[in-house]
Amino acid sequence: MPFPDLVPELTDGVVRLRAHHERDVARIVEQCTDPETLRWTTVPAPYDEADARAFLDEIARNWESVDGVRAWAVTDATDPDQVLAGTIDIRPRGGGLAAVGYGLHPQARGRHLMAAALRLAAHWWFEHQQGTRLTWTAYEDNLPSWAVARAAGFRFESINPACATTRSGEITGEWHGALNASDPRTATSWWYDVPPFTVGPVHLRAWEDGDSEAIETPDHPPHWLPARGIPTPESFGSWLARRRQLLARGVAQGWCLADAATGAARGDVVIFSSTGALADADTGELGYWLSPSARGQGLLAAALRAVIAHAFTPAEPGDLAGVTGLGLRRLVAETAADNHGSNRALERAGFTIWG
Repeated sequence: MPFPDLVPELTDGVVRLRAHHERDVARIVEQCTDPETLRWTTVPAPYDEADARAFLDEIARNWESVDGVRAWAVTDATDPDQVLAGTIDIRPRGGGLAAVGYGLHPQARGRHLMAAALRLAAHWWFEHQQGTRLTWTAYEDNLPSWAVARAAGFRFESINPACATTRSGEITGEWHGALNASDPRTATSWWYDVPPFTVGPVHLRAWEDGDSEAIETPDHPPHWLPARGIPTPESFGSWLARRRQLLARGVAQGWCLADAATGAARGDVVIFSSTGALADADTGELGYWLSPSARGQGLLAAALRAVIAHAFTPAEPGDLAGVTGLGLRRLVAETAADNHGSNRALERAGFTIWG
């Protein structure tokens, strides 16, 4: 059959995957000129109707090719007009392997449509094409793309650092994940939330973009902390992006140590794993820092009590966000021998020196 008749229509009652049509041109242009699309993809810029029509022609040629890319228009199954919400494609690589790509129109974001679309496309690949594995790749900062892949059951597998160039010329890494035919099509990997705690003078919460105004210039010797472990007023944006990446990959759970009275950021407390997902280990590492003006006020001691109790509290079944607890057996911490304040803080928190 010719295109579009040969395109199988897929639906689960939430989304419908259908063939692209001429009426999609305007929506394709809107999506491909959206700032977020331009940030995370390599679509041509500028992008106009001629580019959209060329894209539709390419989709048709691929469907009519034996081993071409299979692309669907994503729509809301409850929308009687079936307005284009985005595009998803399966790119066969041979041997049962394929890569997946997807993007949403800005008006369709935040409704979980793409995760449902990815499950449908994955089912088609595994059940009707005898596929064995799907792979996912995105720029390392693209948390929305990872949220979709994770919700559909993909597991985070690796980071390829400094291997890609963004549209702006910035060198960045790539994240890689995969879904096997035998895997469940629901989230199985951890993405840590930041449950708030208030203990005496301290409120522990998630870091926010606006906390940049409270960041002070560090005054500690360089060997007390890793080079990127504590932000400066200039590096706060990149530091916060890395922290959010660690949460999304299930590698760390961390809190902004804020003043309970004013809400101002005064420091940081984090539990992390240096060997992979924190949930796969029974030991976590504790890290922390205080702004110079926050020292000597008992803030860190109160924060450590709350965080340590949370670390040893078992996680309830189904909690992949670490809200109820981390269920760790052991916490370790590393501090410089001459960092007497940090050593005293650990001793007061119950740590013992072992090396």
